[in-house]
Amino acid sequence: MAARRARVLLPHSRVGPLRAVLQRVLIAFGLLLAVVAAVYFDRDGYRDNSGSPLSLLDAFYYATVTVSTTGYGDITPVSPGARFVNIVFITPVRVLFLIVLVGTTLEVLAERTRDDWRRTRWRNRVRDHIVVAGYGTKGRSAIRTLLNSGVDHTQIVVVDPDPRATADAADAGFVGILGDATRSSVLKQAEVGRAREIVIAAPRDDSAVLITLTARQLNPRAGIQAAVRESENAPLLRQSGADRVITSSDAAGRLLGVSTSQPHVSQVIEDLLEQGSGLDLVERPVDPSEVGLSLRDIHQPGLAVVRDGTVLAYDHDACGALRPTDRLIVARSTPRNLNPASRPDARMGEDPSQEEPSSVASAARRREQDAVDDESERD
Repeated sequence: MAARRARVLLPHSRVGPLRAVLQRVLIAFGLLLAVVAAVYFDRDGYRDNSGSPLSLLDAFYYATVTVSTTGYGDITPVSPGARFVNIVFITPVRVLFLIVLVGTTLEVLAERTRDDWRRTRWRNRVRDHIVVAGYGTKGRSAIRTLLNSGVDHTQIVVVDPDPRATADAADAGFVGILGDATRSSVLKQAEVGRAREIVIAAPRDDSAVLITLTARQLNPRAGIQAAVRESENAPLLRQSGADRVITSSDAAGRLLGVSTSQPHVSQVIEDLLEQGSGLDLVERPVDPSEVGLSLRDIHQPGLAVVRDGTVLAYDHDACGALRPTDRLIVARSTPRNLNPASRPDARMGEDPSQEEPSSVASAARRREQDAVDDESERD
């Protein structure tokens, strides 16, 4: 079977079909009323074959047969003013009325042209963006953290083989690429070669390895952050080119252990994982006023120093004198945002399993398939 070509879905606003039809009907009715008003205002400049003066009903009749291009000829403009109005006003209205009647076809053609232009414009402008491969639970959580840490919607590109997922991403304001991220042609559609970071949140570890290999081949300089389910696959991802690997099953297990023995510590960890609200861990450069000071002397609680790519714990001897080129890992407290609608990630939908009932079945099928894959891997 031939591979399905990748599609680029740009953020857009949807208009329901009923609303679109009502809009066209209102426009057509407005044009008709405009012609009726023009004819009735200058009714003395029109002649009826019956010889009677034009009434309001005659004005409606003339406007209807004129804008619909029927034109029976029983009512005609005879004065110079009426003929001038027909030339400069009623004829353009007739054209607009026809455009409204065939608006569906014209709208499709115009939308395709507009989408092609937007895609070309996006490709010419996008660079230093973040590509997220996988818009499931892990991918959505990663994007929420990015948004809450200050990354703009326009700097995130989502790649997923599920049409529903990419449509959700486009509705949330992201550029969505419909296709398999293990294929280089799909990642090229996402302009991976110009990306600064690549987040791999694939549902399967073998897919994560293939995506990492392909992405590293297309962009040797980008940072690649990957998630795996089994810790035994983490070294394989690092060898494939991932800079950092997160083992989701081990991380969840460790958090469960901490929650059992030290519940308050677990609460703090969960707070730290929710970026942009409550306690946060941030990485920042050394302020000029902090050069030469000890990590313990800065105004924010310092946890570590990043020096020449090495992370030094707060009690390391080298943290006694900060250098201008160091980077600090510090804790800070952010006021909790009690209004979810004002959060940067407010436009994102919930996990598919928490959405409308039609999404529950697909989420259940994905979980069932994952369970079958796990059993086959154990065998």
